[in-house]
Amino acid sequence: MVTSYAGSMEPTREHAEAAILDLLARRDPGKTICPSDAARVLGGDEGFRPLMPLVRDAARALVDARRIEVTQSGQPVDLDAARGAIRLRTLRRDQ
Repeated sequence: MVTSYAGSMEPTREHAEAAILDLLARRDPGKTICPSDAARVLGGDEGFRPLMPLVRDAARALVDARRIEVTQSGQPVDLDAARGAIRLRTLRRDQ
């Protein structure tokens, strides 16, 4: 269940990780989310932009834990090397 943290507390990386994983769990296998989707869960439509670095850190931790991957144009990319829009998707279990 996606929990909104907008206005109620300062979100943590763990909150951001949970938001990413919950949003992905609601998608069909192989489908992606935009990192801003998770930031909006945490900060609402008006307060999500300052939370983008937190969401990127959470995504990095989930990549390191082999839970998700970062993509551009449907292809896996290195989060730190990526320039432009990225997407997040659950890592297939066979990878």
